[in-house]
Amino acid sequence: MSPLALGLDLGTSGLRLALAEAGGDGQARLLIETSGPYPGSFNDPEAWRLGLIALAQQLPAELRQRVGAIAIDGTSGTLLLCRPDGSLLPGALGQSLPYQRACPEQRERAHQICGDHTSPAASASGSLARALQLLHQATQCSEGPELLLRHQADWLMGWLLADWRWGEEGNNLRLGWNLERSRWAGSLADQPWAQALPAIRASGTVLGPLAANSAAALGLPRDCLVVTGSTDANAAFLAADPQEGDGVTVLGTTVVLKQFTAAPINASGISCHRIDGRWLAGGASNAGAGVLSRFFSDAQITELSRQIDPERPTGLDLLPLPAAGERFPVDDPALEPRLEPRPVSDALYLQALLEGLTAIEVQGWRRLRSLGAPALRRVITLGGGAHNPQWRQLRQRALGVPVLNRPHLTAAMGMAQLALRAQARMEPSAATLG
Repeated sequence: MSPLALGLDLGTSGLRLALAEAGGDGQARLLIETSGPYPGSFNDPEAWRLGLIALAQQLPAELRQRVGAIAIDGTSGTLLLCRPDGSLLPGALGQSLPYQRACPEQRERAHQICGDHTSPAASASGSLARALQLLHQATQCSEGPELLLRHQADWLMGWLLADWRWGEEGNNLRLGWNLERSRWAGSLADQPWAQALPAIRASGTVLGPLAANSAAALGLPRDCLVVTGSTDANAAFLAADPQEGDGVTVLGTTVVLKQFTAAPINASGISCHRIDGRWLAGGASNAGAGVLSRFFSDAQITELSRQIDPERPTGLDLLPLPAAGERFPVDDPALEPRLEPRPVSDALYLQALLEGLTAIEVQGWRRLRSLGAPALRRVITLGGGAHNPQWRQLRQRALGVPVLNRPHLTAAMGMAQLALRAQARMEPSAATLG
């Protein structure tokens, strides 16, 4: 029988689990995909763990017993403090700081530590600023020095292994990991709290088998391999299987752009990753479809979108940020949203919001191009927003290149593909990392 693998996507609004098998043509084939909300607050790490268990238990037991590998992606930048055994701190310190939380009061210190203003960790919206904020709060609460800083996917990966030493490189770029030099940027490694930083491994690395308690909770084989995952946007990019000149836009709660580049791009607000030996650059806005849900239900968006004429612009100039602060295409923690004026027609207002999100995407692709990314040949669209044909037309008109909607491709499937490839390689990483 073909090998099976699981991919878990920890999104902003919920979790998604994909079960895939390796096909004879070398391509992964989706068997089952299931999703659900977090059984608690998004900021609560326990909700991530319990959500994974709930989704895994929905899968047929006979298929779970064939799973040979699992990989997890998470929202890039969602960070928490935990103890060396992975246990959470009491009260508010046991909650994560989400990716969209900027800490402008820590910006100067983060910049000093990085020593490079172009590093994604030097931003007020980077993980390093959140890390400094968390460490400050822990000091105020007289917590002991033996604490770990872990991103969302890395903490849950630690639970799978019962070993919280590791961190995946892509999830830690905004904390200060330098991909080109394979080391922590600036003076990070010399900080008095440097022991809180994870040991970094590349995406797709086999770390070892599931811990006994985790395997039992999930109903998975004890020898199921735990594979380092990636960020949610990178996972979606993998699922899209882009070709030369393709860009990938993920229209989820936020708007995320990704594109392969010939060389790394280092600039404020830009994340530069490495996947399968290739450089991948992009950025994530704080704006996205999450803003639309403040004004309209999904059913209303579908109905009102049918009334939109993409060839007739509204003339409104909205900036649909969920709150003050932006990461990309501009890095400005004080940037204010513009959600008014609101026309009497709900359809016109929805169109104006979609036009505002489209303008952000256009500006994002232009910025990447100005920094050395190749010209776009076409854009592949993933995420919930890829279900909307009128939005696609607005975007294609503004971008001037073909826009393909692929809503069925998910970040969870991208992680299942990654886990299958790692399982097939069966590199001896698990035997040598300990």
